[in-house]
Amino acid sequence: MPQTCYVTFEVHKRGTLPKRRSPRETRTFESEAEARAFAREKFNEGLIVFAGTLNPFLPRRLIPSSDIPSWIEQDRGGEVGGHDDKREPEK
Repeated sequence: MPQTCYVTFEVHKRGTLPKRRSPRETRTFESEAEARAFAREKFNEGLIVFAGTLNPFLPRRLIPSSDIPSWIEQDRGGEVGGHDDKREPEK
C-alpha cells in the first residue's frame, strides 16, 4: 500500500554531534490513523509536530503544529481529507 501521510517532528539534540543535522525528522504512513497515533505519541512527549498528505494524494492537506491537538483527537473513522470534503451543494 502506498504511503499517504507524513508526520514531521523536532529532534532533541543529544550531546555533541560530529556533523550538523536537521532539527526535524519525518516519517511516512499508509493511513491517517497510523499517522495520528504516531503524532499523538510525539506530541505527548512535548515535541513540536506537523502532519500532512503526500503527493499525489488529494486533497492536499497540511496540519500545522497549532492544529495538531484537535487533529489527533478527531474521530478515527475519517481518513485523509476530513469530514468537510463531501459537503452537499448549497441550494
